[in-house]
Amino acid sequence: MATLALVQHHCIMALNDELYDVLIVGGGPGGLTAATYLRRFRRSVAVIDKGHSRLSLIPVSHNYPGFPDGVNGAELLERMRTQLRHYGGEVHDGEVLELTRSGDLCFVARTSIGEVRARTVLLASGVIDGGMPMERWHEAVACGAIRLCPVCDGYDVKGKKVGVLACEQKPVNHALFLRTYCEHVTLFDREKQSEYSDTDRERLQAGQVRHIASPCVCVTLTDDMKPVVHTADGEEFQFDVVYPMLGETARSTLAVSLGAEVTDCEKLLVDHKQQTTVPGLFAVGDVVRGLNQIAVATGQAAVAATCIHNALPARYA
Repeated sequence: MATLALVQHHCIMALNDELYDVLIVGGGPGGLTAATYLRRFRRSVAVIDKGHSRLSLIPVSHNYPGFPDGVNGAELLERMRTQLRHYGGEVHDGEVLELTRSGDLCFVARTSIGEVRARTVLLASGVIDGGMPMERWHEAVACGAIRLCPVCDGYDVKGKKVGVLACEQKPVNHALFLRTYCEHVTLFDREKQSEYSDTDRERLQAGQVRHIASPCVCVTLTDDMKPVVHTADGEEFQFDVVYPMLGETARSTLAVSLGAEVTDCEKLLVDHKQQTTVPGLFAVGDVVRGLNQIAVATGQAAVAATCIHNALPARYA
């Protein structure tokens, strides 16, 4: 314990002593990719991560480039951390609690491991998923009984019996998307009845998606890890897979406190360089308006890191 405390003390001292070129908030795929690019540009980078990356929940991803047999989310995170270490970078375990400006040349972050000063900031802080009554959540996600992203893994549930919990916005879209892969798709409302237009109902009928009017109140698991949707009228429906479509809220509070503009779900608006409406403040990944995908986050990170490097004062060998 004494050794750990000493390491943490030295870490805090090191963070406090330097004006970094870039502070990166979040150590998921976007943050780690940006950090690797910036270290290869020979920039000083502080990465602070509190360990809540959604990537760690993914049992296997089959659509991330370069892994034809798929890759476990936690393994991919560790591979990316290892790659960053090859270029002298590291991830500091902690949380950024407050972000302010100090004049025009510096951001100041108050964190759980000390104060960090940086010329620019890149947010890769992701989103917070909405909740639902669900037993053994992590086990269900780990075995694929509960899945979170039809775009990511709809192909992997081909031919299975699938239940979908409607989201508030565009409630029928995910169910219809999954009909691309599955003959038997059932759509449930949440406790609060979703709003359906006549067009929505026509689309469900045309797509042969079964719609259960009584809303879902919880999801349980059988002994063999099959998800069971329970509705308000006391009925039970068993499936191979359930997509809860939880809804989300972006972790954009730090940017908003500096005046950054947001859109639906508190997601940040950025320009073609991934810069928010606050000069020097960049954002990538799920915290930004757009498609939530690992490949998207890493692509945005490459753009942002290159633009940040070009905007900073030149560093010559």
